[in-house]
Amino acid sequence: RAVLEEAEKQQVLIHRVSQGSGIMLMTDAEIREMVKLGAEAGIEVSLFVGPRAAWDTGAQITASAGKNLGARLRGMDQVVYAVEDIKRANALGIRSVLVADEGLMWLVLEMKKAGELPADFVVKVSVQMGAANPISVRMMEQLGAGTYNTPTDLSLPQLAAIRQAIHIPLDIYVEVPDDFGGFVRHYEVPEMIRVAAPMYVKLGLRNSPNIYPSGVHVEPTAIALSRERVHRAAIALDMIRRYYPEATTSKRGAPDLGIPVV
Repeated sequence: RAVLEEAEKQQVLIHRVSQGSGIMLMTDAEIREMVKLGAEAGIEVSLFVGPRAAWDTGAQITASAGKNLGARLRGMDQVVYAVEDIKRANALGIRSVLVADEGLMWLVLEMKKAGELPADFVVKVSVQMGAANPISVRMMEQLGAGTYNTPTDLSLPQLAAIRQAIHIPLDIYVEVPDDFGGFVRHYEVPEMIRVAAPMYVKLGLRNSPNIYPSGVHVEPTAIALSRERVHRAAIALDMIRRYYPEATTSKRGAPDLGIPVV
């Protein structure tokens, strides 16, 4: 709700809102409210699948070399939990989920083929997947990725090379949370669009805490961060208008978005 209010205030067109705490940490009523808000606004609401190694009982994730496993599904139990998350979200009207495990991507693709999920159900691949070259990202597309969030530190030539190998949109961080590198790349946005479109401009925030899993205990911070991200989006839009005015933006409610269904 705060994002939509701030978007109206800043006159920013938002295509997608993603939430990282996970479906499992939301009540049915909370998900229904997000479905209603997203459907009314004509924007995609993408919810992260809840179970992940970082919140499980394993120890490797706590080791310095194991942190990249954080968003993976650990063992078959977590795969089952993740599928239950997706089935519940779909039943409540969500049409987009954030995924960071190749096995789950394949399973969702098979569920779509079998008619157990809608054909237009969007799988947004998290930045935590980590595929960083054209071949690897193309494999993600073949596994069912609807959009792919590239690693935060890829150069413009590296992004351009990935674009040549795939058809799906890329999600590209322009401002990056500290725990993903802390880069601030607003001046690069016009050139990112030239070499990597179709793409979504994604805004995290440098100098901000990691709030996941979120909740009432950090709600004021979460709301403030959400509003500032919209402000950063307004800055990115100004850059685009100034340096690449001929660039085109998808209209509200574009057909490839996973807009919730009430």
